[in-house]
This record gives sequence, C-alpha cells and structure tokens, in this order.
Amino acid sequence: MTSQIQKIQEAIEPYRQEIINHKVYAAIQDLEDLQLFMQSHVFAVWDFMSLLKALQNQLTCTSVPWYPVGDPETRFLINEIVNGEESDVDASGNRKSHYEMYLDAMVQCGADVEPIENFLHTLQRSGDFELAGHASKAPQNALDFVNYTFDIISREKDYLNAAVFTFGREDLIPGMFLSIVKDMHAKFPEQVSIFKYYLERHIEVDGDHHSHLALQMTENLCGDDEQKWTEVEIAVIKSLQKRIELWDGVYEQIQSKSALVMG
Repeated sequence: MTSQIQKIQEAIEPYRQEIINHKVYAAIQDLEDLQLFMQSHVFAVWDFMSLLKALQNQLTCTSVPWYPVGDPETRFLINEIVNGEESDVDASGNRKSHYEMYLDAMVQCGADVEPIENFLHTLQRSGDFELAGHASKAPQNALDFVNYTFDIISREKDYLNAAVFTFGREDLIPGMFLSIVKDMHAKFPEQVSIFKYYLERHIEVDGDHHSHLALQMTENLCGDDEQKWTEVEIAVIKSLQKRIELWDGVYEQIQSKSALVMG
C-alpha cells in the first residue's frame, strides 16, 4: 500500500468511525425501523451502481466501434467489479444486480419501494433529477446523498469517481448492524432472509475482494499527481459526511416514529 493511500485512510478515519458507530444501528429495534432504514439506504445502493457504471464508461470502451481505452490493468479491475455488482447470484441462484437484490429484500420486509421506483421511473423518462426527487417523495437526506454522488459523476474525473467509490462505500457496514439483522432474522425469517443474504454477500464480495481491486484502481488513476490526491481527499471526506447525514435522517425518522408510538 502506498503512502498516499495511507494518508487518505488516516484523513478519513474519524468520519469512517462516526459512520461505523452511528446511533442509527442501535435504534433499529423492529421491522418498521428496518423498513425506514431500507427506504433511505436503497438510494445509496442505486447511486453506487451509477457511480460504478460511470467508471466503466470512463475506463473502458462501452461504445461501438470498439477501441482500446486506458490501461488494460485498470480495465480488468473495473470490469471485474462491474460483473460482481451487476450480475451477482441471489440466494436462489438467480443472476441479479445488488440493487435488484435489495429491492427484493425491501418487498419481503414490507418496506415501501414506491419512492425509489417513482424516482427512477421519472428520472428515466425526464432526465431531470429535481423532478424525480419531487415525484419520489423520498427523504431529503437520501436525495441529498444522490445529488452529491451525481455532482461527482458530472465532473467527469475518473480518479474522483474511483476514490468516492473506493473509500466512501466499500466497508462501511458494521458488524453490529449485521448482528441486529441476524437477530431479526431469527424472529422473522420470512421477512428478513433476503436482506440478511444481501448483507452477508455484500460483506463477502464488496468488503474484501472488491475493496482491494478498487484501491488498486484508485492508485493507478491518481499515480504521483499531488493535485489529484488533494482533490480525492476533499471529495471522499464530503461523501462520508453525506453518509453521516443520511444516517442522521434515518435516525430522526425512527425517533419520530417511536415518539408517536409513545404518545
């Protein structure tokens, strides 16, 4: 691992710890809490796929006629990650993207999929993010999270996309959250089994193999360019701050629900 990678990891560690130890996880006490969590988190799952495809478009040839684009080693890294994220295997052995697995988990759990589906339907039809956000009636923090990701994508800098993908997403699901989901699965196996599989699969594939590939990709793209590494640090810290704000919003929703029940 290079000194530049270590420098980034040291700079973002306080933000990572804030995410990993966020109070939202302990606040999830029942299925309704989990539903609220998933209804916001699904936006991060979806825009993760969009960030990944932006990288593939930049780092490989995705148009016809084909020409060799960029470094073959980087092409291999991004194509392998895309294959795993876009065409993985669900618990039944069916090929699905991680986003589609997540939607299946939401439906099984009883979470409301209308906001994310309305968002995507409107966006696909209009190309207008603001219009899609209004149509979705999704939590504002989820929409803010998506807007920041697409702000990064719109800059068309492959090294920024790679860095936010690598440092902002890959290993931020804490063991405590998986334990909570496992406990819920023991009580409600018919409603939580898909989500439990999704999390375990995510940790197995994304948190280990893909994280190493992504680190290598980011290192290849930044090289020895100090300006790129400076931009990367700023972008990654902001992406982690947006994740914290996302979890803050979910926590407030859960607390509001609890207050209504108590009232």
